[in-house]
Amino acid sequence: MGHLTRRDLNAARERLRDQVAHALRAALIAGELRPGAVYSAPALAEDFGISATPVREAMLDLAREGLVEPVRNKGFRVTEVDERDLDQYTEIRALIEIPIVGRVARTAAREELEALRPDAEEIVRAAQRHDLIGYLEADRRFHLGLLGLAGNERLVETVGDLRKRTRLYGLTALDARGDLVPSAEEHLELLGLLLAGDAEGAEACMTRHLGHVRSLWARGGGRPAGADG
Repeated sequence: MGHLTRRDLNAARERLRDQVAHALRAALIAGELRPGAVYSAPALAEDFGISATPVREAMLDLAREGLVEPVRNKGFRVTEVDERDLDQYTEIRALIEIPIVGRVARTAAREELEALRPDAEEIVRAAQRHDLIGYLEADRRFHLGLLGLAGNERLVETVGDLRKRTRLYGLTALDARGDLVPSAEEHLELLGLLLAGDAEGAEACMTRHLGHVRSLWARGGGRPAGADG
């Protein structure tokens, strides 16, 4: 084994697992892995040219994110989201996030809000360069970081779970139509209102943003592959 230690091997295994998970997310966004279809770890591993173990571990990571679900003795099924699901998820998010941004506008310190700016700007940059995974990650950090300023960890967990269930819906189609950048820019608009202490304006912006995202989903062709808000 030379100078390799168990720690070195574990670290290499974790890196491979993360790389596979990243590639699978990209395949989900691109529609290469179809909603409702079942994929086995050995078959995917053959495509990657690696052993099945890191692929299985990566798929379990995606299952924890709500993107796939295990199917006994077969593999993993890509999660399907229908219009009724999206309506209900959007309603719950609106009930939580709209009043919370108003509270944050009234109570958060300026430095806490400014800490959100890098993610808001990265959302726009990622949309401009068609980096869909980068867009999703920056979008998640911004929204959950904003909600975190309200001081309720359970609330952040709840919205985080809802976002996982819709995060890949229609994104490729939105990007192809050029609709992703305007949606991304709404995050900077929201941040400006929060910094101005405009609670009513922030609530109105969040209402419009969630409605905008839901209407984009509706135009996304009714197939998961993603927009997040």
